Amino acid sequence: MKLSSRGRGRRTAGIVTAAVLIFGIGAAFSSDYVQAAASEALRSTPQAHEPKALSSLDPAVRAYVDAVDDADADALAAAFHEDGTVTDTGRRFQGRDAIRAWAADEVIGGKVTVLGHTPGENGTTVLLRFDPAGLLAGFRARYEFTVVDGLIHRVSMSYA
Repeated sequence: MKLSSRGRGRRTAGIVTAAVLIFGIGAAFSSDYVQAAASEALRSTPQAHEPKALSSLDPAVRAYVDAVDDADADALAAAFHEDGTVTDTGRRFQGRDAIRAWAADEVIGGKVTVLGHTPGENGTTVLLRFDPAGLLAGFRARYEFTVVDGLIHRVSMSYA
């Protein structure tokens, strides 16, 4: 069957559209977030904080969790030392202003669920589930907090 130039143009447009969709879907599913969310969707995870873990958190870490629960970027930043740092899966934010901006863009509006924690000498490692703004299923993460003089000095975040 011979296609007219108009038919060939439609066929070419269809092939290009399909290729773009396939590439876009493939790229989306290769992201760390999507892979973690897909894995988390298969795992049973509580929707509420584990009461014993939440009640025994260091007060500075509890202030962080409460600020997320209250959707308050200012309170979250206030839980940190003035020169505190957040390392979020390899990206680093230093100082309250940078932390406040990061929180407003990426944390506030999401839901954090404390699953457990392991206290350390200068802080705690918290296992939690984070669901940014209800996207997909959320994911489990490990936040390693260092607390100095009652404020968070550093937190390092990674997928769990």
